[in-house]
Amino acid sequence: MSGTRIGDTGPARTRNAEQTRADILAAARARFAADGFERTTLRAVAADVGIDPALVIRYFGSKKDLFAAAAHVTLDFPDLRGIRPDGLAEVLLPRFFAVWEGQSTFLALLRSAMTSESAAATMRAVFVTQVAPALSVVTPDEPARRIGMLGSFIIGLATARYVLATPGIAEASHAEITRWAGPVIQHLLTGPAPHPDVRPDDG
Repeated sequence: MSGTRIGDTGPARTRNAEQTRADILAAARARFAADGFERTTLRAVAADVGIDPALVIRYFGSKKDLFAAAAHVTLDFPDLRGIRPDGLAEVLLPRFFAVWEGQSTFLALLRSAMTSESAAATMRAVFVTQVAPALSVVTPDEPARRIGMLGSFIIGLATARYVLATPGIAEASHAEITRWAGPVIQHLLTGPAPHPDVRPDDG
């Protein structure tokens, strides 16, 4: 698809820095969503906007930095301290659904994270800066382990639903997924932690 221009910007017009940056981000989101991280080029993004590729580098530096800006995710979690454990999924999953289905670059980010360290770093940054701080307030112990396990579950759920189109998951409604995933989310965040393995004495 890299030879096809995404979005016609129309006749040349006077640009200012803010508008140029916004146009580059919009074109990059469309490109990354359509072509993925590896196949998207700065030259293609520039062509979609109708500017010289040097301007893309001027504003964003590199494809890695452009991807990080274009794939920025805001989960906007509320304060979870007043939420009952059995109600956590009903609060958390709508935030995830909004990102999964409402941001065009999410699927590109998810797919690219499997093979691109840049995309994986972007995913980790979202986890460290947004997910972990929001969820740590409800964990009774072992916050890093609990939140890491939940993150693995959530990423697996998104992959099964939106990338692999796994039967039973892909066609399920939001309400159905929430009902099935709710007990898992509750247990991982607030349930009893497993006892550490006890090794028998070697003597």
